[in-house]
Amino acid sequence: MANNHHGDKTGHGTHSGGAAGTMPATGQGNGGHGSHHIVPFETYIKVFATLIFLTFITVAASRIDFGAFNAIVAFGIATVKALFVALIFMHLKYDDRMNRIIIVSAFFFLLVLWFFSILDEMTRVVQHSTL
Repeated sequence: MANNHHGDKTGHGTHSGGAAGTMPATGQGNGGHGSHHIVPFETYIKVFATLIFLTFITVAASRIDFGAFNAIVAFGIATVKALFVALIFMHLKYDDRMNRIIIVSAFFFLLVLWFFSILDEMTRVVQHSTL
């Protein structure tokens, strides 16, 4: 297991960025949050290998014709990859609830914008050019 800056071998130590593990007088350190979760290096390697594997799956899926489901398959694989990146590399898995709410609400509004864009495209009347 990774050894943090305090000699704690559990991987759950707190390093606040100050000298000898103390909080700096400015109150900055790790952004004012509580403890900082240290992700083991092995986890990063496993997630990286998973992302590479999913990239190969994406390439393989692009060579198969799923008909009307081509985009759904591609977006599904991309969503799984994005979840791995957000949860592990961006540390959302170990972050506080407020940051999760902010990320989820951002994705919600992205889906709303996509929905209205698709609705706009589907309800347009085709006009043929006279030129």
